Amino acid sequence: MPIVVIGLALVAILVSVGLPKTTVGWIDIVLTIGSLGLLYLRARHPLGVMVATIACAGFYHACMMIIPELSAEVFKSTDPWLPLVTPVVVYNIVLHGRRWAALVSIAALGVLGARPWDTSTDLVLATVTMVVVPALIGLYIGAHRGLVQALTDRAERLEREQHLREEQARADERVRLAAEMHDVVSHRLSLMVLHLGAMGLSATDERTRSAAEELRAAGCEALNELRELVGVLREDRGDPTTPADDEPAPVPSLEQLIAESLAVGVVVDLVLEGNPNPTSRAVGRTAYRVVQESLTNIRKHAPGASATVLVRYLGDRLRLTVRNDTGIGPVDQVLVNSGSRTGLLGLRQRVELVGGSLQAGPREDGGFEVDAILPSYVPTSGGRE
Repeated sequence: MPIVVIGLALVAILVSVGLPKTTVGWIDIVLTIGSLGLLYLRARHPLGVMVATIACAGFYHACMMIIPELSAEVFKSTDPWLPLVTPVVVYNIVLHGRRWAALVSIAALGVLGARPWDTSTDLVLATVTMVVVPALIGLYIGAHRGLVQALTDRAERLEREQHLREEQARADERVRLAAEMHDVVSHRLSLMVLHLGAMGLSATDERTRSAAEELRAAGCEALNELRELVGVLREDRGDPTTPADDEPAPVPSLEQLIAESLAVGVVVDLVLEGNPNPTSRAVGRTAYRVVQESLTNIRKHAPGASATVLVRYLGDRLRLTVRNDTGIGPVDQVLVNSGSRTGLLGLRQRVELVGGSLQAGPREDGGFEVDAILPSYVPTSGGRE
């Protein structure tokens, strides 16, 4: 826009005054047009454009001092002898240039425009209009932009701090809930395990003793899973007061799940790929639950279908894929309606809890597929009590 305005002003001057009749006049037109082209670089190279403008003003002064009779047609004694683009150049060096460069160059233009050695009121007013006023406008615009940027940065910083506070509050609430769940549930489970142990010792017949031992073992297993789940939920994994139990353990026995499925008529193939790598207890039990829930859903929703359990060891990851064909038997609605219908949702949440991902959905051939990717190792802070 400044280039357009100055260009129009130049055209207006040429129309009103006419074409120059001297060499100095033609040089002035060439320099004015060249300075208009330099304005395209005013933001990227403000100091360079300012130096060119000062050089142009110096040329005008030299012409008036050396050949005043040829320059009188172009320059009047009451003119500041500055290029037409001076206000735009001054504004941009204040806005985009360095402070020292702006001060020195503006002072130089002020001296050249006001000509203290032969000044007048007209010269001072013209210099103020062409140099001082654009400099003040540039200072105001720069200060305004700096204030807006500072307020924007402050608002963004406050938003980030608010987000961090919310995250910290959620983390603290997770730790509190984990500790409360551990204290309440583990206490009841421990009492149940102790009572079952006493029942097994005092039982008079083998059947009762065996049932009590199985229930006690299940209670101990539940305590272990609860401890590992709480360990994942807690943020203070490095707490020295909490006993560590992060020894790697293999994935729980999938063969037992396969055998159970075969016992009820579901043919399942177990395929292992890659080099088996040790996994933490929390990840191993999560993998076990993925296969367990998948096989349970196959028995419910696709009776008679064959299934494949593919376990792939991928270095720092463990990938489980459970696929089944279309069921060939009648679906037992009583068995289907017996669940909570949130098995896959809970399974996905459990997988995400240890840093993994789970995808489940129907296949093109009519079957179903569950695909889970788990990290090989997740540290926990739970220890045996």
